[in-house]
Amino acid sequence: MIMLYPYGITLLVLCPLIFFASFVDAVAGGGGLISLPAFIFVGIPIHNAYGTNKFQASLGTAVAVTNYVRGRCVDYKAAIPGSMGALLGSWLGTRLAIALSPRVLQISLVGILPVVGVFVLLRRGREESRETPPRSNRFKLIVSFFIGLVFGCYDGFFGPGTGTFLILLYCGLARIEARTAAGNAKLVNLASNISAAVLFFVHGKTLLPLALAAGAFSIAGSYLGSGLVIKKGAGVIRLFILAVLGLLLIRVVLNNFNIWN
Repeated sequence: MIMLYPYGITLLVLCPLIFFASFVDAVAGGGGLISLPAFIFVGIPIHNAYGTNKFQASLGTAVAVTNYVRGRCVDYKAAIPGSMGALLGSWLGTRLAIALSPRVLQISLVGILPVVGVFVLLRRGREESRETPPRSNRFKLIVSFFIGLVFGCYDGFFGPGTGTFLILLYCGLARIEARTAAGNAKLVNLASNISAAVLFFVHGKTLLPLALAAGAFSIAGSYLGSGLVIKKGAGVIRLFILAVLGLLLIRVVLNNFNIWN
């Protein structure tokens, strides 16, 4: 394994970023915009960065889901079919990511990352539900399955921004209020994370000691972030995301495209 820093320094750089990413992700989605580039920032090869990131994200997301379930912020009639779709979609997306060369993944990362980042930063609270009639249970079941399938595939292949897209769609299409939409998004995201994490692990792409260390910080960030949502609603930390995202994107470009050469 090649790292930019020694292992101890790697943890000092990586773990605070993972904590912040998990906190942000539990609040409003988009934490992968920070966590995936963070692994690449410290010199992890891109396939290993994908696998290790999915493993730690699964741990943090599981804690967030537990908080949302305890806070009764999950609509199971929408979340369960969405999770089933996500399991299948994520498996397909992850298979594609594993099959592609590191170079293609690097180009995809640098191309997709700023687009998703701008979308997340400019969404201006559109996840807040309006006073509209609720959807029928049958409609929610069908649309939730396809939401999970499509964005599970996206999550398996790339990932960052998945939670935000899910919240927006659960609010906009399924007409679920914001906190419950966030709970649904976490449950669906957990299914896609687990599917991807298992597949990456089976293919030897997970750096387990690093994933466990990062996972501890992911759990802490997710616990605090989901608790904040349940108590006060979905707050936003866009300026902080913008600063971190800008720095990490620069590092991804320099590291993976050999700008210094």
